[in-house]
Amino acid sequence: MQAIILAAGLAKRLRPLTDTTPKCLLDVGGKNLLHRTIDNILSCGINDFIFVTGYRDNMIKEYLNQYFAGLKMIMLTNNDYSNNNNSYSLWMTKEHVKDGFILLDSDILFDAGIVKKLLDDKHDNSAAVNMKAKLDEEQIKVTLDGENRIMEISKEVDLKLAGGESIGIEKFSHEFGIEIFKILDRKILVENNVNEFYEKTFEEIIARNDKRNSLYCTDVSEYECIEIDTIEDYNKAQTEFKI
Repeated sequence: MQAIILAAGLAKRLRPLTDTTPKCLLDVGGKNLLHRTIDNILSCGINDFIFVTGYRDNMIKEYLNQYFAGLKMIMLTNNDYSNNNNSYSLWMTKEHVKDGFILLDSDILFDAGIVKKLLDDKHDNSAAVNMKAKLDEEQIKVTLDGENRIMEISKEVDLKLAGGESIGIEKFSHEFGIEIFKILDRKILVENNVNEFYEKTFEEIIARNDKRNSLYCTDVSEYECIEIDTIEDYNKAQTEFKI
């Protein structure tokens, strides 16, 4: 099992905090987001990492080399990060993914129990979902069928139909990963569609209704988690979260 951590974005909504620092290196309670993320993943027994960096990537690479020098890791640079989205960063990892993997962006403050619960889930493909979250138009939301399969995963999901918020941490089998990268090859190499959220690719697989490659919901509502996109998110993380 590998861990893919995407950390390429500009984080414009967090300016001026990110004027000179990439978002993942922002301190929350004495430890930055990236360090917390790596610690959480290591605590669950995963020690094989792929990082995709972009904005101020030299700072991230220097930090990784200083504090995690013995870690098994591949560091990739998304040089055109200002003109593409996380689907492109994920696509960049294609040649380095050798097994099943967990996927997450680097701007999530979360309890390690979320990763453990995902790994323990009986389903090979699962997304961590907060089913008690107060939902709004900006969140990635999911709809579910009677077997807890995810049928939609996007910001566009009708609030009245949503079963919860996808918090941005997923577990995929090697087989599901192959399907992800096939679709991303078409989108990026043929259609030149580089500015898209990777959930659009997940939805394309979901729409096939192939139970072998279904994506299920793992309810992680009992754990603390926040995606830090704005100054308000950052302040909330500093004052309200006890992780």
